[in-house]
Amino acid sequence: MAAIVARSLHHTARRGVQLTSVRFAKMMADPLEHATGLEKQELLAKAAGNENPFDMRVYKRVSGDSSNPTVVPSFYERRLVGCICEEDATCINWMWLEKGEKKRCECGYWFQLIDAKPMV
Repeated sequence: MAAIVARSLHHTARRGVQLTSVRFAKMMADPLEHATGLEKQELLAKAAGNENPFDMRVYKRVSGDSSNPTVVPSFYERRLVGCICEEDATCINWMWLEKGEKKRCECGYWFQLIDAKPMV
C-alpha cells in the first residue's frame, strides 16, 4: 500500500511545468477611453490646453486693502478660501467668501469673490 502511495506521489511531483513567452503587439489603451465622469472631463480639458480645469491653483495675495482686494473666481455664490497669513505658517485660516461682499482675513488682507465661467 505504501509503495502505491509513493509511486503516485512520484508521478505527481514529476509533472513538468511549461512556460511560454508571448509578446503582445498592442500596448495599453489610452486612459481617456476608460475614464468616465469628472475624470474624463478633466482629461478632456487638459487635452484642450486647460491645465487647471477645476481652478485649484494657489493665488498670490495682492496689496491687501479694501479698495484692491484679492479676487477669487467662483462658479457658486459661496466659496471656502484658505489664507496662509505668514510665509512659514503651519496652519491655514479658512473663511467663507460670498459674492458681492469683501471679507477681511485675520492678517489684514482683503478678499472678494467674482463670477467665473463653469467648466461644463
